[in-house]
Amino acid sequence: MTSHPVLARHRLCLAVSLLLTAAAQADVRLPSLISDNMVLPQETPANIWGWADPQEQVSVQLAGKKVEAIADAQGKWSVKLAGLTPGEAGDLTITGKNTLTVRNVAVGEVWVGSGQSNMEWSVRSSANPTEEAAAATFPQIRMFTVARAPKLEPQEECAGKWEVCTPETVSNFSAVAYYFGRKLHQSLKVPIGLIHSSWGGTPAEHWTPKEVLAAEPELAGMVKSWETAVAAYPAAKEAHDKVIAEWQVTADAAKAAGTPVPKKPDAPRGGDPFGSPGCLYNGMIHPLLPYTIRGAIWYQGESNASRATQYAKLFPTMIQSWRERWAVGEFPFLFVQLANFMQRHDQPTESQWAALREAQLQTLELPHTGMAVAIDIGEAGDIHPKNKQEVGRRLALNALATVYYHEQEFSGPIFTGAQVEDGKIRLSFRHAQGLKALDGAKLTGFAIAGEDRKFVWAEAEIQGDHVVLQSPQVATPVAARYAWADNPAANLGNEAGLPASPFRTDTWDGPAKP
Repeated sequence: MTSHPVLARHRLCLAVSLLLTAAAQADVRLPSLISDNMVLPQETPANIWGWADPQEQVSVQLAGKKVEAIADAQGKWSVKLAGLTPGEAGDLTITGKNTLTVRNVAVGEVWVGSGQSNMEWSVRSSANPTEEAAAATFPQIRMFTVARAPKLEPQEECAGKWEVCTPETVSNFSAVAYYFGRKLHQSLKVPIGLIHSSWGGTPAEHWTPKEVLAAEPELAGMVKSWETAVAAYPAAKEAHDKVIAEWQVTADAAKAAGTPVPKKPDAPRGGDPFGSPGCLYNGMIHPLLPYTIRGAIWYQGESNASRATQYAKLFPTMIQSWRERWAVGEFPFLFVQLANFMQRHDQPTESQWAALREAQLQTLELPHTGMAVAIDIGEAGDIHPKNKQEVGRRLALNALATVYYHEQEFSGPIFTGAQVEDGKIRLSFRHAQGLKALDGAKLTGFAIAGEDRKFVWAEAEIQGDHVVLQSPQVATPVAARYAWADNPAANLGNEAGLPASPFRTDTWDGPAKP
């Protein structure tokens, strides 16, 4: 009996569809991070992962080393290439029911750079962009920028590609990450892989897993606030639509009259993933977790500056959550303390930015953390200071000394204690070899107060690895502060030319509240 033409075509389409589906399932697939020009870590086992058919056997080979794995019930597989050395560059071959070749693979050191706009800020937008780009022929530096992707749930994939560092590719890459990586490459003489994942204007809670925030009493309010916003969103959206309609009429009239157009009202929270606790962790960090890294660098804090007390809990919590999930141990986490910014004051003052810097300083209590002080290279009128070269260099100094054991100074003076003696306060520091005023002038930026809590500028004198403070206005000082301002005039450093971190000896309440 002859089949009906329509049924025959349907059967044919179905058969083709099943064949295509089977072929798609059979193909071994790799994440975007496992791609041409990538860098695998030296010395430590390097994780390679992807997807295939459930129970499919997959082999991975590089430079004569071969390992095999069986995909699990969900089709996921991973292997570890151990004992790789920088001389074992070449092509990575992955074979299952199909064969994939990842070309121009290097072996060296891999670091992640994350944070907000000062990490995102490109070479093109920083100091000396033309000269820096022209000199950026480094075939052994490889760069991967993670595409922006706020998500409500953790993702397995991210968008991006590895690029070899050239004058053409470096201009749009993170300046801090590039200058950090360049210093490592020049010092270690090995390939450097840089995975850049940042987003300007974002607070640290966006980069911290939601469940981690919810489990901390001091941070759980962020999650509850978002849940409230989501529940209220339909009504808020309806009201916002009416406001926008009214604004549009006003804006059109302003354009027609040639007068300034009023600012468009902001949309209510809760209508999309951006802004939800953990949204950038989910979309821009979680997909990186299988990649074997050496450590991370971080430049963020401006968006949390009005909540410094909370940040003192949030920031170390975020770091610990990354370490727990990355499964490469307590990897080094190096960060930049907020640079000087905004108006300079004639008299000692309270400062939210100073309080945020204090929260960052306190984070050094976590093991395997390091801080690059930037209190001397900011700009009063620009929250994005251009000198990213020095920021990257200071981060690299820390990595070279603490991770790669180069014998060199890597930090400016860090306050360790104070002692009141005969109407003076004696301050102690570590990293205090060769204490000096970095500009060659008299020491500035120190203030002291008595029991009345009224701070006045202090006369500061270096005595060995101490600084001694006094003032005729304070007969019995009880507290001292250094560089405690948004944009302080402060010049203490050490013989390595590295600036001292801002600090205070008191715990008096300031303006920064959670």
